[in-house]
Amino acid sequence: MPIIKTLKKIRDNYVINQVRKTKLPKFPKSETVRLRCTFSGRVQKVGFRLEMSEMAKRLGLTGWCRNLENGDVQAEIQGAWKKIDYLICFMGTPWRISVVKRVTERLPLVMDEKGFDISK
Repeated sequence: MPIIKTLKKIRDNYVINQVRKTKLPKFPKSETVRLRCTFSGRVQKVGFRLEMSEMAKRLGLTGWCRNLENGDVQAEIQGAWKKIDYLICFMGTPWRISVVKRVTERLPLVMDEKGFDISK
């Protein structure tokens, strides 16, 4: 296996294990919302989308995230407001990620959405 693929696999396993080990707080009930969030900084080639996807799944959120050509990552996240807020804040904490700017906007809900997808 080429070295790049090996290193990516090691990183991905690390990300998944870190998300699994994260202790989640108890969340009060909150309004269901959908947000589009664009993250700028060191957010590509660091496992950002995988980390977001794994944590969103743990939190029971739906949506997607994708890399943008300008180096940013854009996501649409739907679910309980408090859980989305936790996810967005969480994404600024891993040591290998550096979010320097975050822009969010509220969107209409998407009915019958299932899961959280990573787009390329």
